[in-house]
Amino acid sequence: MDHDPIYREFVDFLRALAGWLTLRLTSAANSFETLKNFIVDFLLVRRGANVSTFVHLCLLVLSVGVLLAGGVFSPSRIVSGSYPGVPTSPLVAGASVEAGGVGVVSSTVTPVTIISDKPRDKVIEYGVAEGDIVSSIAEEFGVSENTILWENNLVATTQIKAGQKLRVLPVTGVEHTVASGDTIYSVAKKYQANAQAIIDFPFNDIGDDFGLVTGQTLIVPDGAPPAAPKPVPTQYLARENIPVVDIGSGQFIWPASGGLAQYFSWYHPAIDIDNLGGGPIYAADSGTVTVVGWPDNYGYGNRVVIDHGNGYTTLYGHMSAIYVSAGQSVSKGDVIGLMGSTGRSSGTHLHLEIRKDGVAFNPLSILSR
Repeated sequence: MDHDPIYREFVDFLRALAGWLTLRLTSAANSFETLKNFIVDFLLVRRGANVSTFVHLCLLVLSVGVLLAGGVFSPSRIVSGSYPGVPTSPLVAGASVEAGGVGVVSSTVTPVTIISDKPRDKVIEYGVAEGDIVSSIAEEFGVSENTILWENNLVATTQIKAGQKLRVLPVTGVEHTVASGDTIYSVAKKYQANAQAIIDFPFNDIGDDFGLVTGQTLIVPDGAPPAAPKPVPTQYLARENIPVVDIGSGQFIWPASGGLAQYFSWYHPAIDIDNLGGGPIYAADSGTVTVVGWPDNYGYGNRVVIDHGNGYTTLYGHMSAIYVSAGQSVSKGDVIGLMGSTGRSSGTHLHLEIRKDGVAFNPLSILSR
């Protein structure tokens, strides 16, 4: 029996099927592109003026679809107000149908109120209670510690007291009062934030044209205060042959609050601790200040060097302000200056070096929290 004709017919069928599918897919793709182009043209009319209408229409269609589908496919009809285990009439708690179909009120079922999880719509004023600290308040309201510090002009070392009033933003970030000439993008740039996040925050009163009104208040999610302007370099050297009076313990504490921006390596014999809001810098151990200021053109910028008298020295770079002088004795934890971005720096942070007899050590192996 010759199977070749059957084989050829089958191959011809497959080729015809492939051609038909290709034609249908091409037609469908062209139709999709035409529809997409129409929608895009519609949305771009008058610089996006139709976007709001389109979004609202889509939400309306989606809502109606969910309600209709719930009534058709769900065993409990959402439209009627029925949920599994909940009576048909939401006005009667514990209603049940007995003989004759009469609803009987029962105390065995307690109405449940479902609270939606949504951001607060305004800044609140919180009264500090006994035992409160900034971190506990931040955790209670779901914002960062820095958000509370920035909004209330506090620093990390500030001690809050019972009865004190603190302003708490609805989300992590900063609050901005619009000035003349401000735009969404200039505000976002000022606070190192995302412009779309400002637009998307539901309680920012921003029109379809993205225009701002002088005096209105904006919440800038995940924003941070602008870095202080770089100071003019202080050109002075420490005195020579400064006698080291205080001897350090050899146990070093973390000198600043913030996150690790760069780790120790052979080409970067230090760690970088960054904090967009700046903050105080503390002496990691007791010792004598031997170098302050910006005595050269090196990338450290304003710096402080402390000799701990036991072979260890610490260097604190890129400082915006210095609170100690050459020859001064400092104790562990003393504030020696403020974090900044002087010298060769890409942002506000602390460059910390720890050396033993001139050899750089990885600070992470020595520092203790």
